[in-house]
Amino acid sequence: MTAAQRRRAVDHLKNRRFSERRACRLVGFSRSAFWRPLKERDDQALRSRLKTLAERYPRYGYPTLHDMLKTEGLVINSKRTYRLYREEGLQVRTKRRKKLIRPRIPMLVPDSINQRWSMDFVSDQLANGRRFRVLNIVDDYSREIVLQIVDFSISGYRVARELDRLERRLPKVIVCDNGPEFTCKAMFFWSKKTGTKLHFIQPGKPTQNAFVESFNGKFREYCLDMHWFASIIDARSIIDDWRWHFNEVRPHRSLGRIPPAVFAKRVA
Repeated sequence: MTAAQRRRAVDHLKNRRFSERRACRLVGFSRSAFWRPLKERDDQALRSRLKTLAERYPRYGYPTLHDMLKTEGLVINSKRTYRLYREEGLQVRTKRRKKLIRPRIPMLVPDSINQRWSMDFVSDQLANGRRFRVLNIVDDYSREIVLQIVDFSISGYRVARELDRLERRLPKVIVCDNGPEFTCKAMFFWSKKTGTKLHFIQPGKPTQNAFVESFNGKFREYCLDMHWFASIIDARSIIDDWRWHFNEVRPHRSLGRIPPAVFAKRVA
C-alpha cells in the first residue's frame, strides 16, 4: 500500500469517527508521515523519454519500453511506466485478424472403382521398441485396401515399385500429403510414366485426405492397438490377415453394411 493509499485509508476511518491515533495504528501508518505534505513527483523527464522511445520503436509495448528505461536508470517500478504509457496513449494498436468464413465444400466421392485412391503412412513399434511404418493405400469408392507396405523404411522408389506390381488398373488420381516419399523424383517419374496424377493436399490439412485418414483410425484401433508384434515378419503376417478380413469379411457401414471386396464385385 502506497503512502497516498494509507493516507486515504486514515481519512476514511477518521470520517467513521475513529481517532487519528487509532486510525493510523490500524492502517500501520505513522502520524508524522500522515501529517507530512506529499511531494509531487516530477515525471516530465521520464514522460519525455518514454515518448521518444515509443516514437522510435513504434511496435514496442510497455514491457520492452520499461526495460529500456530501467537500463537507463530512469525508472524502477513498472507500474509507474505503465501509468505514463497509458496517459500518453502509447498503446500499440494491434490489428485483429479477420476470421475468414469459408463455405464448407464436401469432399467429392468418386463414382467408380479405381477412379481415385488415397495413401498415407502410419507408424507403430515392435515389442523390442523398434519402430516401423505402414503405407496404406485405399480405393475411395469401394473402400478396399489396395495395398499395404510394412517395413522399417519406405522410400519413394519403393512406393513406385510396389505400385507397378499391382495386378489391377491404376487410378486417375492418388491423393497424398507432401511427405518426401511422395514428392521425390521417383514418384514424379512414375506419375509421368503411368499417367496417374498425384494430388497433394495442402500442408496441415489432413481432412483433405479424409478417406485414408478415416481408414488409418480404424486400422490403428482394430489392428495395431490389438497386437504385439514380435518382429517385422510377424507384423507383416498379422497385417496381411487383417487386410483380408477388412476387405472380405468386415461389413462397412457406408457400403450398405457389406465388405468392400463384395461391394467392388457387385459394382464392377
